[in-house]
Amino acid sequence: MNTTIERLPEAERLARLRLYRSENVGPIAFRQLLARFRSGEAALEALPALAKRGGRRRPLKVCPKAEAERELEALEAAGGWMVHRGEAGFPAPLATIEDAPPLLSGFGHPHLLRRPAVAIVGARECSLNGRRLAERFGRALAEAGFVVVSGMAKGIDAAAHSGALDGGTIAALAGGVDVIYPRENADLYRAIKERGALVGEMPFGLVGQARHFPRRNRVISGLSLGVLVVEARQRSGSLITARLAADQGREVFALPGSPLDPRARGPNDLIRKGAALVESPEEMIAYLADLPGPDAMEEPTGGFDDAPVGPPDEASLDAARAAIRQALSPTPVGQDELIRDLGLPPAAVLTVLLEMELAGTVERLPGGRVSLLAPEA
Repeated sequence: MNTTIERLPEAERLARLRLYRSENVGPIAFRQLLARFRSGEAALEALPALAKRGGRRRPLKVCPKAEAERELEALEAAGGWMVHRGEAGFPAPLATIEDAPPLLSGFGHPHLLRRPAVAIVGARECSLNGRRLAERFGRALAEAGFVVVSGMAKGIDAAAHSGALDGGTIAALAGGVDVIYPRENADLYRAIKERGALVGEMPFGLVGQARHFPRRNRVISGLSLGVLVVEARQRSGSLITARLAADQGREVFALPGSPLDPRARGPNDLIRKGAALVESPEEMIAYLADLPGPDAMEEPTGGFDDAPVGPPDEASLDAARAAIRQALSPTPVGQDELIRDLGLPPAAVLTVLLEMELAGTVERLPGGRVSLLAPEA
């Protein structure tokens, strides 16, 4: 099991922030870089050469030290905090997922990140009954000792947060933790900041864009022991969160609804596929009582404290690069499939995919999948 420390040295915290803010460094690449190079500073120094070997033609943009310092200064001046994966304050359930964020910025009460949490998500354009149910479940779960997690969207999210304010709630944001979105939830944002916690992995001041919301959703599910879907249309963001929860080994709960209401199709379909049907908070609380708590969750292999993985020899890597580039396409394929079908050593495949991700020629997807992107100009 990986170990944690109370707080990383300040120089290492700054180096890790710079690493995560550097171009093409996603959560999985970050994890592999730390496992291989053992420090943020060493990984930063290696980035340009790795990207070049992955096929990148123009220089990789490495986050300047001054830029990272400005972000930290702005966060601290606003009364915020930052916790890194590997530090004691980082939420244990979130650390276990494959693409865990390396760090979280936050406002409010960081101790809430260490309590058992449950997510409630659903439609923005919800019904009045849906809003009341979300608030009722949020209040009851918080009174039972669970922190209620959601995404601070209007509708079901906002109702769940409001119900849980007195007992504890966490809002995961798609943009910078200082950016209020949607603006109509400004009062809710301020209430959560004062009485709960706001968290996000994006740079301070960044306005969230559409591509950031799936990343936000995997934080919502990753923080939680389970996810309750109240109302959701098919192909909605709430169902993405439910799918991510299932992929992460979390429980999925759903409130059934009328087949005449399109907002009930999402939960009803989840129930058909095996989600736990719940009709009252008491049912859900009883189910949650039988689950292992967050402290029982273990981080996957490939964490920061694993033994460093040295790259194979260059001749082996050259052969692996050619085979992997031939095998990849825009259609996602599993990393394990590449290893099995190409007959390559795992270390060679991981190294080549890391190089290609930094070069901007592959995209990492949930479930250990990768797909080919157009090469960098």
